[in-house]
Amino acid sequence: MIGVIGADAASDVCSRAACRETATWRIDWQNPRIHTDDRWKTWLACDEHVEYLRGFLEARSFPVRVAPFEAVTTDAATGAES
Repeated sequence: MIGVIGADAASDVCSRAACRETATWRIDWQNPRIHTDDRWKTWLACDEHVEYLRGFLEARSFPVRVAPFEAVTTDAATGAES
């Protein structure tokens, strides 16, 4: 179930509301009014929503960086080979 308190968030799902597609893009952004220079937030996006999310942030004059997203698998994170 989506949105259950205490449930783990999916680590590779698009950040667009109601989208459950696998993310292929990473969008790093910052609100300079409240974030220090070293504080960046990250949203993930599928191919369909990357431009929508980028535009949403850029319309607010937030600094935005977009790059391909590659999910880290458990094996990769622990150094185990598959």
